[in-house]
Formats: sequence, structure tokens, C-alpha cells
Amino acid sequence: MKVFTAIVERDTDTNLYVGYVPGFSGAHSQGETLDELRDNLREVIEMLLEDDNVELNTEFVGTQQIVIP
Repeated sequence: MKVFTAIVERDTDTNLYVGYVPGFSGAHSQGETLDELRDNLREVIEMLLEDDNVELNTEFVGTQQIVIP
């Protein structure tokens, strides 16, 4: 089992959820619900993993809040 971390945002223009896996070229998708987005991302990642030359360029560490006074 492999675990991937996706960044998820909601596009306020389309009201779609948009997600991508940092450092994993091509691993991005969208969906009307979070469940649909998760399923779409899983499908994309599974297709990308069929390629023997898969290379992750980064490792997700976390998020930070930046405060601007």
C-alpha cells in the first residue's frame, strides 16, 4: 500500500474541489465533492503508477500559516 498526500482547494469560481499531489507530475484532478475528488485522484495516481519511471520530486512535510502584520 502506498500513501500519497494531496493538497485540496475549492475553486470559488466553479465551486469545484481541486487537488494535486506535490512533486508528482500529472497527479491532479477535480470533483464536485470531496469524495469525487478523492476517487478521481486515486484513479489518476493508479494510472500514473503503471509507468515504471514514476519519480516523486518532493516529500510533503506539512503546511504553515504566514501572518502579515
